[in-house]
Amino acid sequence: MSKILITGGAGYIGSHTIVDLIENNFTNLISVDNFSNSSKDTFDRIKEITGKDVKNYNVDLCNLEQTEKIFEENRDISGIIHFAAYKAVGESVEKPLKYYHNNIESLVNMLKLAKKYNVPNIIFSSSCSVYGNIDKLPVTEDTPLPKAESPYAYTKQIGERMLQDFLKISPNQKAIALRYFNPVGAHPTGKLGEMPIGVPNNLVPFITQTAIGIREKLTIFGNDYPTKDGTCIRDYIHVSDIAHAHVLALQKLMNDKNFPQYDVINLGTGNGVSVKKVVDAFEKVTGKKLNYEYGPRRPGDAVAIYANNQKAIKVLNWTPKYNLNDMMLSAWKWEKNLQQANVN
Repeated sequence: MSKILITGGAGYIGSHTIVDLIENNFTNLISVDNFSNSSKDTFDRIKEITGKDVKNYNVDLCNLEQTEKIFEENRDISGIIHFAAYKAVGESVEKPLKYYHNNIESLVNMLKLAKKYNVPNIIFSSSCSVYGNIDKLPVTEDTPLPKAESPYAYTKQIGERMLQDFLKISPNQKAIALRYFNPVGAHPTGKLGEMPIGVPNNLVPFITQTAIGIREKLTIFGNDYPTKDGTCIRDYIHVSDIAHAHVLALQKLMNDKNFPQYDVINLGTGNGVSVKKVVDAFEKVTGKKLNYEYGPRRPGDAVAIYANNQKAIKVLNWTPKYNLNDMMLSAWKWEKNLQQANVN
């Protein structure tokens, strides 16, 4: 069976997608991850869940020469799922060149090599941040893209444009860009989840780390937004639901000869949930009271954004399985497992 290459395979969504690929009989997988924002232990966790070893190349994708060696060694790659990117909105505002270099250069190299080694199917990890601050909700795939709110969001807009321009001169390739909304939660086993290095940039790991005592308190950035409770609204979606959508998208490209050469699909639940509601849900399902306070707004944050997910449901035959309570419970299970592992 031909191989699937997952870039950023030790990352949060990449690792869950590897698990889902294995569960759907994609057993010939290779990963590329240089652990700049992830942990080598992730592959042990994947093996614990699936019983399978996954070969990983510790390579920086911005290095074309090293990356090409992977393609030379694996000439039967039939699909690339490209996750590898820096993804913290706030950090991208502070360090824009870091984001432009890493996120764009790595994709340029992937596309060069996909063409040279004739890899037909590409799934690109995009983001709802491409939509920025917009008034008309929910957003559909046809919502016009405004000026990006952050360098991170702009790298995703550029990535999508690069894919489209690349495909115009590459008739043997097809691609889907998946625009995720807010992935949260952990694998239902609690053995795999989000493992931020240093202080978390995302809400849910900060919640769980506060609840378990790693962080003294949680800061909610902004309570003066024009929303019901004054906090930002997002479309939180379970990471395992996101992972499964990648498998369905890959199957669609591989099996549907009539599918267009390029398409964009939103991945969200279709429900807008405020940051405060996420905190409330966590407290309710875990019985843990959180120490939190309100702080100033964070640069680059949109007020409210949630998806119209009808296209994903129709085109990929995908339906989110997990609700907000499931997301919070699985994240808490993962945090407790991490603490147990550290104690032992």
